[in-house]
Amino acid sequence: MAVSLLANDVSDLCIGKPAVRALPLSAAAADLAAAVRKGPRAAAAACVAVGPARGAAVLGRAGLADVLCLLCSSPDALARPAAALARPVAALLPKDGAGEVRRVDPRSSVLDALDEILSGAQVLAVPLRNGGGRKKQLAGVAGVTTDFCWLTQEDLVRYFLNSISLFYHVAARSVSALGLVRPDFLSVRPDEAALSAVPLIRRAIASETAVAVVSADGHLVGEISTAHLAACDETAAAAIATLSAADLMAYIDYFGSPPEHILRAIKTGLKAKGLGAMLELMEDETMTSFSLSSSSSDEDTGRAYLRRPSSGSFGRRSTEEPVVCSPASSLVAVMVQALAHRVSYLWVLDEEDDCRLAGIVTFADILRVFREQLL
Repeated sequence: MAVSLLANDVSDLCIGKPAVRALPLSAAAADLAAAVRKGPRAAAAACVAVGPARGAAVLGRAGLADVLCLLCSSPDALARPAAALARPVAALLPKDGAGEVRRVDPRSSVLDALDEILSGAQVLAVPLRNGGGRKKQLAGVAGVTTDFCWLTQEDLVRYFLNSISLFYHVAARSVSALGLVRPDFLSVRPDEAALSAVPLIRRAIASETAVAVVSADGHLVGEISTAHLAACDETAAAAIATLSAADLMAYIDYFGSPPEHILRAIKTGLKAKGLGAMLELMEDETMTSFSLSSSSSDEDTGRAYLRRPSSGSFGRRSTEEPVVCSPASSLVAVMVQALAHRVSYLWVLDEEDDCRLAGIVTFADILRVFREQLL
């Protein structure tokens, strides 16, 4: 089984993947935000590249969610957002190795890639083979003459799902029986200040999960999704600095067209905290967004700024509810559900305990199950 499954090399999993954007470590955080917004997906991450170091050209990955954490990292950053945005991209990368990016040879085996992920890499940078032997220098970064693509946990989970019949003896077992339900998830209470959750958001970015918003009686109210944060712009830092965790969920879900009472709360909070520069940034970006949405057709940029309200909890859209499963859900069902919703984790609600939040199942733990089957 292992021989046939692992016959492909890493490059086979990268077919059709686009090259990621590259920036030197000296580029400003504002440049990274601008580069990411130009892409087809607002949640896309930017590649950070420098000259060869220990045989690897890629040092890390950063996106808009990292920029927001930088803006909310200290009172000084909130008071002087322009100065914070002028800081180099290097300031966005974690110092403790969390969310590590590793370069792998495109001829490496799938097993090698799996081992890299399970040993701590968040994502793998795979050099793309350019046609005709021509090499392209990335973003003017000296010493870097190859395009890269990302190989993610999602790619590997999808690969194993395509061969799930080979794992029939574990595919139908429940995530609880397989020991995949982690009780040590990141969480905050709905009424807690969103600003206090910034360290948790950083950890969620590194682990490709989210911060659960949990009521006092243990029920899942919602989540602060790092993927949804990455679809916002720098003005979301104003929301993080002033709103509660529950209201931040609503702001993120309706980004570009949030409820008026939330906008008033943000502006009032910024004034009360003396964050005039952040208020100016927010108003400038709001006017820009309004202009774009007014002048664009449905097929153009404006659609990204138009969201319809619904009767969801805390004013949130029902389509943005967290993706959940039960402890009895099978491994294959959880994989299909996560891939369908483009998330790398599922919250686990215990039906025998009034559907309280019992834990989280992540792609990393699912991949460990498949690795054990290949021993």
